[in-house]
Amino acid sequence: SGMLRQVSDFSDFSRGHEMRELLCHGGDPCHVQCSPDGQHLLVLQKNRPPPLPRLVAFQRHSIAGADLERTWQPPQPALVGLLFLQSPGTPGSWVLAMVWEHGRTEVWHFVVAVGWQLLQTVELCQGARARIVSVCKLGASLVWCEERPPLDAHSDMSKCAFRFCVCTRALEVGEQGVRLGTTRIILHNSPEYQVLASPQHIFLVPADASFATTSRFLLIWYPEKARLTITAPSSGFVHSKSLSSSSDSDFRKLLLGFVGILSGLAPLDIHTSAVSNSGGLLLVSSKGAVNMVEPHGSQRHIFDLEGGPMTQESPVQLKTFGSVLACVLSGLLYLVDQKSGRLIEKKILNVKEVHFLESPEKEDSIQLLTHTGIYNFSLSKREDSGRPEPCLVEMVFEEACRYYQRRSLSSSQLTVEKLKEGGVFQAPVALADILQHSLHQKQKPARGLRDTYAKLLSTMSLELQSYVSLELLKTCVVCASESDVEHYCEELVEQEVSRVLQSDMDKDNLAYLNSIFASFPKAAWKGIKSCLQLQQNGDGLLVARATPEVWKKVLGGPQQDEVGQNGVVPLFELICASFLRFKPKWLPSFVELTQQYVSISWAYSSKEGPEGQVPLYKRALGVLARKNKCNESDDEMELELLLCSKRPKAVLQALHLLIRLKRWQRVVEVAEKFSKLSPLLNKEIFVMLLAEFAQHRELDPYLDTLWLLCPTELTASDILTVVLQHLPHSQVDPVPFSGDGNQLTIGLLQPLLQRVLQRPCVQDEMYSDALQSPIFPPPTPPREH
Repeated sequence: SGMLRQVSDFSDFSRGHEMRELLCHGGDPCHVQCSPDGQHLLVLQKNRPPPLPRLVAFQRHSIAGADLERTWQPPQPALVGLLFLQSPGTPGSWVLAMVWEHGRTEVWHFVVAVGWQLLQTVELCQGARARIVSVCKLGASLVWCEERPPLDAHSDMSKCAFRFCVCTRALEVGEQGVRLGTTRIILHNSPEYQVLASPQHIFLVPADASFATTSRFLLIWYPEKARLTITAPSSGFVHSKSLSSSSDSDFRKLLLGFVGILSGLAPLDIHTSAVSNSGGLLLVSSKGAVNMVEPHGSQRHIFDLEGGPMTQESPVQLKTFGSVLACVLSGLLYLVDQKSGRLIEKKILNVKEVHFLESPEKEDSIQLLTHTGIYNFSLSKREDSGRPEPCLVEMVFEEACRYYQRRSLSSSQLTVEKLKEGGVFQAPVALADILQHSLHQKQKPARGLRDTYAKLLSTMSLELQSYVSLELLKTCVVCASESDVEHYCEELVEQEVSRVLQSDMDKDNLAYLNSIFASFPKAAWKGIKSCLQLQQNGDGLLVARATPEVWKKVLGGPQQDEVGQNGVVPLFELICASFLRFKPKWLPSFVELTQQYVSISWAYSSKEGPEGQVPLYKRALGVLARKNKCNESDDEMELELLLCSKRPKAVLQALHLLIRLKRWQRVVEVAEKFSKLSPLLNKEIFVMLLAEFAQHRELDPYLDTLWLLCPTELTASDILTVVLQHLPHSQVDPVPFSGDGNQLTIGLLQPLLQRVLQRPCVQDEMYSDALQSPIFPPPTPPREH
């Protein structure tokens, strides 16, 4: 077990007996901070019983000087933060910033043999009514959350909840004194947050759990990237947004698109939070679970503390020393490996209140402070025959179980027992990392492995041999020629695409396919072309001989609203992007083939099919719009995608595009082709072209064809009404004979009007059969009884 060695009994500190009494009889738990050089200890008691809350600084005898002690009387502003800042003028020197609730910040420095001196007092907040609730430092800047009370005392409580603001401001200490930079607002109209700083980013942890929606997620601010990440770690929700403008800093606008998603998530369970030395956020739940939220937003479970549900009256101390996480709860010291979650040691302490201190000599040296003194805790080196934690072995199998379940073609649930019996475990990298302790026994007499390790190795021997074989295969691939390697990679990717398309298309498989298409675009294109059996027939038309199961995977997998906002796109969009890159002219034909399959497999108006959500041609157009480079061929591609759908709205949109491009011959060809689809579409097309004809003379060469498209129900009055509504407005008084030759004349309309007027009357057609009947009057129709 580890050794606890006392390094100070406070006799080397000024007023050491007073410090001992303060720590021993202080009542409520206090806050202790150590200066960067380890020569000063600051003890802060906010909720101290009478006489007053106070801050006391103790220094070692070797650097004697004036003491620092501050007290305050509620309702005076309280002290909310003690921050040690580096002074850039002198390497290794530092100053102490005392941040008060109303924004006043006192900057102190310590001079040997003189004592504490106040350098300057500055005001952080710009508003007189602002109140700081949490503060931290990031480099040479301060980051804080302040409350800005509404002007109206009777404001709505729902609006008052979002009365906080997260700000940052540079605080530089130089020879000329203390200089404050300009205030920058990171977030406004927000709920209350506790701000915690790591070396590169700031964690914003909700401080009030009474507001249901806002207590379900954390925020992470990245100053260098000017980005803010919303993460609900336990639910796997992560979304990042750039803060490019001041409007992006509005908390309510930031969440506008995610209120529905976030409201369905479970509230965060946070009893204690702290930042680790690796930059992650340590969270302890009320059940004792210790988790690490990584800087990118994901969460990793580390360890479970004993003792059952915890209340706010049972404080937890957290700190990381190198790769070791130290926790103190109810007089128990837990030392846990951050990487594996393995309990290194658990030790019973004889004191209830313990504080962790920074060790100026070694980062991984564990230093504790109690009312009896300062102690160093040193871990004894583990003997090679030491017994491993049982969870270590189980963790390997459980991780492999999840890995193989995700890649398995079988729908049956894979368990650890099946994995051990079946001999299909193939995670030798994780195993080798865990077993490295036992494999380093070459220097000692061969005593054999412990039973646990021996059992694990016997289970894994074949898999370890396979791993060695795989490493040899890698070596062969590295030594192969570039053409051979490219051929092998393409073949492997094609097989992998085919394998995934034959399995269930869930979110994990879809994300995996996205990564394949991004890393190996050419090989993935060949694989998808092979799976769909795409080829041209003798007439040059694209045909696909894919099975119905493959078509269902292409169209029936997770859609955009299901896969989230992490850059993953549905399979249909992936294939369309691949067509655009390698075979653009096939894309409209592919969309047409897909629509044919949809019409066979799903009813036209079915909400379950892909056409019941967003039409396929629109999804293909969305892929086209996301291209990085746009060129003239994109207009032609957009036109073909619109026309291949044969939907009335898409056809009319295509005609509008052709008119905008002034491709009049193609306009007439499309109108002539698609007017045959339905009388209603015929009328829409003719009225659109008639309106264009009234405005300019570009369609004059095609009037003979255009007049043939005139619907039978249009009368001469209807035609004249359309023409008059779309005549161009002239800026001068009209004259009988215009010299520009761009005017519409009756002569141009005459063939159309004659054609319409010579057409048999609709009412005549209705009664023609009756008028030509040999029996007059016609017989009475039978009555229904």
